Amino acid sequence: MIALKTSLFMIFVPLLLMGIFPIWLMNSQPALFSFGPLRWLALSLWGLGTSVAIWCAWAFTVRGHGTPSPADPPKELVVSGLYRYVRNPIYVGALLILLGHVFWHPSPSILWMPLIVAVCAHLFVILYEEPHLRKTFGAAYEQYCQSVRRWIPRLK
Repeated sequence: MIALKTSLFMIFVPLLLMGIFPIWLMNSQPALFSFGPLRWLALSLWGLGTSVAIWCAWAFTVRGHGTPSPADPPKELVVSGLYRYVRNPIYVGALLILLGHVFWHPSPSILWMPLIVAVCAHLFVILYEEPHLRKTFGAAYEQYCQSVRRWIPRLK
């Protein structure tokens, strides 16, 4: 049942916000300029960002016994895999996808989208997620925060 809820969440929320909405914006506005051959970098960013999001959803389901949805979060703290390097890899993956859209079709709205999403994600993390995780997981989460950075990976 958890796998079904995770699948439905991943189909509707990230697909809508990272795929359908940006594509609609790209189709409604002309590109301001072209990155030329660098435009194809978008494919790598989309692939990497999508892989990160799918891996994190899998980890939340299998290891955390929950979903990526704030309405049904993991019951256990997930600190392995990508979470060993950065505390918020799903958001990092989303930003990679949005940067891919920037390289593919740099229209006015698309250029602003990664910045707006980064600010909103940061505020959501510091105002809701981190206090909730501290309350839920206590000392284990505090120790995790001391050893793993929020946004920029520390490669050990």
